[in-house]
Amino acid sequence: MADDAREPEIQMELGNLYQEATFTDRRVGTVQRLTPVNGDGSRDESRQEIFVGQTQILTPAGALPLSFEVEAASLEEAVGKFGDSAKEALADAMQRLEELRREAASSIIVPGSGVPGGPGGPGGVPGGGIQMP
Repeated sequence: MADDAREPEIQMELGNLYQEATFTDRRVGTVQRLTPVNGDGSRDESRQEIFVGQTQILTPAGALPLSFEVEAASLEEAVGKFGDSAKEALADAMQRLEELRREAASSIIVPGSGVPGGPGGPGGVPGGGIQMP
């Protein structure tokens, strides 16, 4: 292939493998336990387990999926901290959405910039619509 230099390198990291186990209450969400393993599949005792919570929050726009790390040393502790971690993840997501909304509201559209539907865009005035003598 001629474009080999532009293709991304897709390679798993043998020293960063985890075995996944998923737990759910079938009501609120799931907790994934990621257990670090060596290349042969045996438990890697030098690294800590990671717990990841997943849930969905219903919004007027539909379901908002949330995925978040839960700081815990055991499954029991992860389940106990699930609610608070989900609330924190929701607050972070809402803050990011508000930042995106502010950025979109503050963008300046320049005539002739090629914005679809704007002056000079499809259906608009050719050449941007504003001409200075």
